[in-house]
Amino acid sequence: MGEVVDPSFIQSIEHRPNLAPIEAQGIPIIDLSPANSPTEALVAAIGEASEKWGFFQVINHGVPAETRRKLEWASREFFNLSKEEKLKVKRDELNPQGYYDAELTKNVRDWKEVFDFTTKEPTIIPNDSNFIHLVNRWPQQPPNFRKIFEEYAEEVEKLAYKLLELISLSLGLAKDRLNEFFSEKQTSYIRLNHYPPCPFPDQALGIGRHKDSGALTILAQDEVQGLEVKRKTDGEWIRVKSDVDAYIINIGDVLQVWSNHKYESVEHRVTVNTEKERFSMPFFFHPGHHVMVEPLDEMISEENPPKYKTYNWGKFFITRKRSNFIKLNVDNIQISQFKI
Repeated sequence: MGEVVDPSFIQSIEHRPNLAPIEAQGIPIIDLSPANSPTEALVAAIGEASEKWGFFQVINHGVPAETRRKLEWASREFFNLSKEEKLKVKRDELNPQGYYDAELTKNVRDWKEVFDFTTKEPTIIPNDSNFIHLVNRWPQQPPNFRKIFEEYAEEVEKLAYKLLELISLSLGLAKDRLNEFFSEKQTSYIRLNHYPPCPFPDQALGIGRHKDSGALTILAQDEVQGLEVKRKTDGEWIRVKSDVDAYIINIGDVLQVWSNHKYESVEHRVTVNTEKERFSMPFFFHPGHHVMVEPLDEMISEENPPKYKTYNWGKFFITRKRSNFIKLNVDNIQISQFKI
C-alpha cells in the first residue's frame, strides 16, 4: 500500500460513514468435535446460526495448527517484500490470480493489499464462448511457498466439506446432497489479506460492506480485530472478537439460493487500525463453473415457490472478476438481480 492517499476518494464512498459498531462477541461459537458423527444438537446449532446470523465461528475444526501457522508466516513474509518484488506476481485481466492493492484497482476503495490463489490448478472458468485456464503466480519468496499453500488448501477444503454436509443436514437434505456441485471443476480460491495501519480510521475501511457471492467462506484471522457483521435482527454492526484458533464461517449467495432464502448471505466489512497491521486468510468455497445455481427441489413447495431464477455460476463468477479491470456496461452483477 502507498502511504500517501488522496482523501477525496474516501469521502465519496457512501459506505464509509457511521463506523461505530457494537462491541460484542456476537456470532455463535460452535464446537465441531462431534462432526464426524454429527449429533442432532450440532446440526441444530449449525442451522440456527445459519438462519439467524448467516455467520458462526467453529472450534475443534480439524485443521492442524501448524499447517495454518505456516501459511500465516508465509503471508507475512510475502507482504513484507518490496513493492517491486510483489508486482512481479501481480494479477491482470487475463489471469486474475496474484497480487494487487488499492493502487492497482480501477476504483480505489479498500485499504488493503491482497494475494489470490486457486485451490485447483488450473481452474477453468468461461469467458464469452471460450474458457480461461487460471494458473497461480507463485512468488520466489518466501521459500517453499507453493508447498505451504497446497498443504493448507488440502486441510481447509476438508473442513469445507465437513461444514457443507452439516449445513445440508440442517436443511433436512441428505448429508452429501450438495457435494456434487463441488466434485468437478471446483472454482474455490484462497485470499491472503494484509491491512496496513491507516491514518484515516474514521473515514476508511479495510474493505467496505459486501456479501460473498460463493457458497461458503472460511476465514482465518490474526489477533487484531476488524471484522464486523451486520446483525439481521436490527441492522446493527457487530464486531467479531478475534480468536486465532477458530475459523469464522459465513453463508454465501449460492447457499442462499440453494436454500431458497432460508439461509441468507449477510453483509460484513473490515475496519482499519491506526497502529496495527492486520492479516486474514479467507477460503472461498465455490462450485464448478458449469453449475446452474437455483433453489433446490427439496426446498420448494406450493407454499414456498422458488424465489430465484436460475443462473450459471461460472458466468456470474467471471463477470464479477472482470469488473475489477474494466468498466462494464452494466452495474456489477449481484444476486438480487436473479430474485423473482
